[in-house]
Amino acid sequence: MLQTKFHITHPIIQAPMAGVTTPKFVAACAEAGILGSIGAGYLNGEQTQQFIQQVKQLTDKPFAINLFVQDEPRIDIEVLQQARMALQPFYDELGLSPVQSVMSTEVFEGQIQAVIDEQVAICSFTFGIPSDDVIQRLKNHDVYLIGTATTLEEAKRVEQAGLDAVVLQGGEAGGHRGSFTEPVQLVTLDELIQQVAGQLTIPFIAAGGIVTQADVRRVLANGAVAAQIGTALLVADECEIARLYKEAVIQSKAQQTTITRAFTGKSARGLVNAFIKQMETATIAPYPLQHYLTAPIRKESVAQGNPAYGALWMGENSHLVQQTGTVKSIVEQLV
Repeated sequence: MLQTKFHITHPIIQAPMAGVTTPKFVAACAEAGILGSIGAGYLNGEQTQQFIQQVKQLTDKPFAINLFVQDEPRIDIEVLQQARMALQPFYDELGLSPVQSVMSTEVFEGQIQAVIDEQVAICSFTFGIPSDDVIQRLKNHDVYLIGTATTLEEAKRVEQAGLDAVVLQGGEAGGHRGSFTEPVQLVTLDELIQQVAGQLTIPFIAAGGIVTQADVRRVLANGAVAAQIGTALLVADECEIARLYKEAVIQSKAQQTTITRAFTGKSARGLVNAFIKQMETATIAPYPLQHYLTAPIRKESVAQGNPAYGALWMGENSHLVQQTGTVKSIVEQLV
């Protein structure tokens, strides 16, 4: 299994949170005895390679990398213009110039080559399943492959594609939904685990709403080979997100998160704030175009110490996160 194959001390995977993970954070997770994971979703091939090399300088422990599988969006100029207009008040309020050009460039091939060149042992995928050719190329280099599924149907498709394991992402999970079939469904983690029982031959990893030791024990007892944890690690000392983001997690209350497409064009769970509320009826560009349009808004909002317009991704059980400190101390509480 994953834990014994890669000599990982604890059956825990640090969720590969794109835009959150840094080399220091990934290495700290690996050194704490769990599987650190690079969230490479927003990196190009060269940036991916540099990130991997930086992690290697900080740890000799195994780590994983996560890539986004994405189709090129069909650019509808009218929709794009309407999306720009919806965001104009935020640009104005923050003193920003509107994004003039959004170009979705193909980066996946460069990322795959970086994984191969740097001999990363484990590669996971979100938003879909890579092509047969990509899967075979990675397998030829002994890369352990993990898919992401939010439904039983998606889990079966991951297995049929020949991947080695699958992350079952419950509806409680923070950040982007890993869905790649329509409509996007929110199946709770426990329900999803029950649905796949006896339906898969590959091992599964549980993700979504896991923030306590009891949560970890429950999913392992129900057949998971590991628990994938994101929100509980956001507050770790080595996690280099803004202080206001960490405080938002710690101060969050029950039922304060929601699923929104407003920030990136893809469904994702985060803390409800003014931006999400004001964008409820607005035109939203398809992913990743909306991501590029809102990136300066999110960045500047956080830079100004204002959480109103930032994407504060966190899981449904963020209000249960109590333990702060080093990654190592948080992991010790979880196991």
